[in-house]
Amino acid sequence: MPTTAQNLYSPTVKGFIPMIYVAWADGLLSPSEVRIIRERISAMPNLDVSEREILFNWIEPSHWPDESTFRNWMHLMKETGAEIDLNDTQSIVDLGLAMAKRSSVGDALPDLKALEDTLRDLQREFKLPPPAKFRALHAPHIELPEKPSVNEQEMQRFLDGDSYELKDRIKKILSDPLFDRTVIRDKDKYRQKVLEWLKLLAEQGYGALGYPEAYGGEGDIIRYAAVFEVLAHFDLSLAVKFGVQFGLFGGSVQHLGTKIHHDKYLRQIGDAQLLGCFAMTETGHGSNVRDLETLAIYDADTHMIDVHSPDFAAGKEYIGNAMHATIASVFAQLIVQGENQGVHAILVPLRDAQGNLLPGIRIEDNGYKMGLNGVDNGRIWFDHVKVPRENLLNRFGNITLLGRYESEIPNPSKRFFTMLGTLVAGRICVAKGALSAAKSALTIAIKYGLKRRQFGPDRGEEMLIMDYPTHQRRLFPPLARAYAANFALQDLVTRYQNRSGTDLRLIETQAAGIKAYTTWYANSTIQECREACGGKGYLWENRFADLRSDADIFATFEGDNTVLMQLVAKGLLSSFRQEFNDAGFMGAIRYLASQVSDSFLSLNPVYKRKTDVDHLLDPSFHLHAFKFRQRKLLYSLGSRMRNMFRKRITPYDVFLRTQTHMIELAEAYVELIILEQFQQKVLDLQDGPEKDIILPVYQLFALDTIEKNKAWYLEQDYLEYVKTKAIRHTIDRLCQQIRPHCDHLVNAFGLSDHLLGAEII
Repeated sequence: MPTTAQNLYSPTVKGFIPMIYVAWADGLLSPSEVRIIRERISAMPNLDVSEREILFNWIEPSHWPDESTFRNWMHLMKETGAEIDLNDTQSIVDLGLAMAKRSSVGDALPDLKALEDTLRDLQREFKLPPPAKFRALHAPHIELPEKPSVNEQEMQRFLDGDSYELKDRIKKILSDPLFDRTVIRDKDKYRQKVLEWLKLLAEQGYGALGYPEAYGGEGDIIRYAAVFEVLAHFDLSLAVKFGVQFGLFGGSVQHLGTKIHHDKYLRQIGDAQLLGCFAMTETGHGSNVRDLETLAIYDADTHMIDVHSPDFAAGKEYIGNAMHATIASVFAQLIVQGENQGVHAILVPLRDAQGNLLPGIRIEDNGYKMGLNGVDNGRIWFDHVKVPRENLLNRFGNITLLGRYESEIPNPSKRFFTMLGTLVAGRICVAKGALSAAKSALTIAIKYGLKRRQFGPDRGEEMLIMDYPTHQRRLFPPLARAYAANFALQDLVTRYQNRSGTDLRLIETQAAGIKAYTTWYANSTIQECREACGGKGYLWENRFADLRSDADIFATFEGDNTVLMQLVAKGLLSSFRQEFNDAGFMGAIRYLASQVSDSFLSLNPVYKRKTDVDHLLDPSFHLHAFKFRQRKLLYSLGSRMRNMFRKRITPYDVFLRTQTHMIELAEAYVELIILEQFQQKVLDLQDGPEKDIILPVYQLFALDTIEKNKAWYLEQDYLEYVKTKAIRHTIDRLCQQIRPHCDHLVNAFGLSDHLLGAEII
């Protein structure tokens, strides 16, 4: 934010500095605070245009005051602060008035009555505690309370990483009165409320975070995903609509379009002035994007693209933002000079400025759903809708003025998958949103378990249900998975932000797998938490009904989980095939050698029966077990397929016969990369009470995953029954070890009662 030389500040403008400084002191100005300040400033009769411009600029929520502005404010306040009593209950007002008067020396003193009335009004409105805010301006040191044995804030910083401050600001915004948690069951009213929330967030600059700076953003997908993650704690409908508007629709313009589209649309999209939707899925072709039926036929004579739905099944289905959007990114088969160039995205206007449907556009409301009824899903059909050639999002494929199609990626298949690769961020955000829902459910259930008592010894006090081993067993392993998934997603989004062309395919594979793993995990965890709260969990007021119904669809959109796991397996098989075919005989020998090494170690009778606790808690054992499972499944699947190909079975039939094997391989691969990230995070954590708490959480995740797959390990003769029995006992002991700290572990998620929205806690 540009600064103004202090000698150019008018007395009235200077009088506002303490109030605005304090308003920013918590790291943000909430939507309602911005509105209140703007209203009060606008109502002041003696302010001129330049004064209002300075003050409005200072409270602009999408632009934090820069460091030089803060230093200037502090300098001006310190100059005046020595002249007044900072312990006065009205010190903010008094300091502001003193600064205004001080700057008027030598000039006629302006009428400060309007300034005083406005400042006192704001002081009452915000209920700011002045001494706590201003002592820091004068005292060189602030005494901090003695550090507790477990620092939950440090644990939260560890979980949130570099996004800690941003997430904290979003949580404060969501506690603003404008984000009212009143339950709305009427879908139209609920949708309108979610739309209002969306626009408030856009006003604060959060919608554009992923866009380049030139269009009001920061070019940072990590920060955008962090906002999505926090919104999912508050209201999943809001998170999804946020993702559709700024991530899917805006992301399609950003990543599939070129500068002409960016200049024309991105800033309006980020400000939520232009509402759009992402029209890919069709009724007849859900996950099969390559075979979408919608047509986009280019007419070289008119330079127009004719967008058409040839039949009912070609209608776009379950399109978020469909009832509010004025434009859509429509995915269709692009036909140029009679040749199908494959699926491309075209911007198609849907409504005029008054909200009326344009000619050739048909939209129907999907109506009530199992959940997410704050999202306006709809169906869209196109009846020969004509749009200009420039509406083609042409980063990967363009139509020239001469009517010819051209692309830097001549292979249609590679071009198609390159285009879909731009959507990876959506899958990461869906996984983060599902994880947020699971964290919310775990926090509610564990906090309830720490207050609810039931049964106990004869004539004795009833026990907390959290002290029952069965209760620990049902909640602590999912809690450990929440930590594991948190770190895996943190690493994945960082690598996506810093991606290069060489590792994008690997990131796509891992994003598909982690999205499936996390959304499946979230659905099962929310159900377990609901049951752990008994009848209280069944009451709507305790949030599980909404969490369960809203998160359920996360296993379907942004890719059906089973289909995504097949994609993961295919990606792994590509490496396998390259080992055997591209590298020739020696490549095969090298690959088999690694399998022999694993097989030799797994047949060691001492290793299979080793049951001491140090061994069972050893990260090297966990890593070996996870790697062995993934490698063994990959090798056996590849061998099965190779044998079928030798018998001249068609590739499609081979795929059908090995589908379940592929899913198991994909799950093993995802569990391995999650384990590796968790191990690395624990290794990076400094020794101290926080590490002492998180280490057994890691150990629980590792052993619980091995136990979940113990039938497979027993079949492969990797473990014997004595070892699986010892693993079960060790898991019980880890749950007992975690029990005294389970409140710290969920408090580290940083979720306020307002965010959780449950009465029982």
